[in-house]
Amino acid sequence: MTLAAWPTYDSYKDSGVEWLGDVPSSWALTRLGGLFDERKSKVSDKDFEALSVTKNGILPQLENAAKTNDGDNRKLVNAGDFVINSRSDRKGSSGVSPLDGSVSLINIVLKPKGILPEFCNHILKSHAFVEEYYRMGHGIVADLWTTRYDEMRAIIMALPSPEEQRAIAAFLDEKCAKVDEAVRIKEEQIALLRERRQILIQQAVTRGLNPAAPMKDSGIDWIGQIPEHWEVRRSKYVFTQRKELARKDDVQLSATQSYGVIPQDEFEELVGRRVVKIQTNLEKRKHVELDDFVISMRSFQGGLERAFATGCIRSSYVILQPLQPVNADFFGYLFKSPRYIKALQVTGSFIRDGQDLNFDNFSKVDLFLPPLNEQAEIAAHIRAGCERIDNGIAIKEDQIAALKEYKTSLINAAVTGKIKVA
Repeated sequence: MTLAAWPTYDSYKDSGVEWLGDVPSSWALTRLGGLFDERKSKVSDKDFEALSVTKNGILPQLENAAKTNDGDNRKLVNAGDFVINSRSDRKGSSGVSPLDGSVSLINIVLKPKGILPEFCNHILKSHAFVEEYYRMGHGIVADLWTTRYDEMRAIIMALPSPEEQRAIAAFLDEKCAKVDEAVRIKEEQIALLRERRQILIQQAVTRGLNPAAPMKDSGIDWIGQIPEHWEVRRSKYVFTQRKELARKDDVQLSATQSYGVIPQDEFEELVGRRVVKIQTNLEKRKHVELDDFVISMRSFQGGLERAFATGCIRSSYVILQPLQPVNADFFGYLFKSPRYIKALQVTGSFIRDGQDLNFDNFSKVDLFLPPLNEQAEIAAHIRAGCERIDNGIAIKEDQIAALKEYKTSLINAAVTGKIKVA
């Protein structure tokens, strides 16, 4: 059922407020400050459980939450209070607390007095209200914006009768639960597709495409059995370090886990933000050729990065160039496979000691080599299979985005009276 198909109220009036628009004639217009009391009581987390204010509501403090040394200087929260983070970099972090506890001073704690908690948990978390809340704040730049209670209290609200509040809250609870469940199912399906993608790559790069091919024990733990006609080689005899310094006309490259090694300008465009530019040791930057592989600071987590452009990169990275003809697509899949990454991780104590992965670590992980033409066939098979899986993932992600957009629109419409639910 589309929003246009829901029934509407008999008559509307102009609220005079952009975020509300026209509202039902029977709804009262009032300032937020008349519907809540600000709770300012200071308490200690020794006496009142520490709570986290998240986009999913108010929860017991998360294990990975940033802790402060000021546990005796927190705000009291009672069950039924509405808590909202005042900072724009935590936009949407709010909710009615189901628990007594305490929160950091950056949060605003509101005690409902003229509005039902179950209704305010929807209207104050609606996208329209969240945008108005931060519009009322102050700051230097968007990501350092703060809204104080003195600013927040002036927001104009449209308030239905208590009976309508209950009906709207019950309606949204039911509808949002169904949308959330649909999203959860699709997220599980995406996880399964990604797992299938990984299995496809792993099986193809380690066993080839012929299930009837005779197999042999590679003699290497991480490799296991491989087709009988494949070679096992020391990695330093397949790849060596490229030590050439940057050339005068080299473009600056970025080594990324998501996109490989690409021009820095291209990476900034893809992610929509600036990256930190190299300011020192420019003369030590290293030259990179197309289809080289780069050992980056995060290779112990995500494997080696393939170069999709020629240019230069910071001096702390290790560049690998092949010593013989290899298929870059094949090794691109191999070097990002979980078994290869795990093999890299056990080559030393660099993770524990905070050291970077280096060529010596790479050299300790032996490689296997199918014939060159077979490398190309395997890579083409993986690419085709991954494209099908990635298309399936993209469809699921589009469906999730549509569901979330529908949920946002439904909440906004219900709490501002654009649709009638009772």
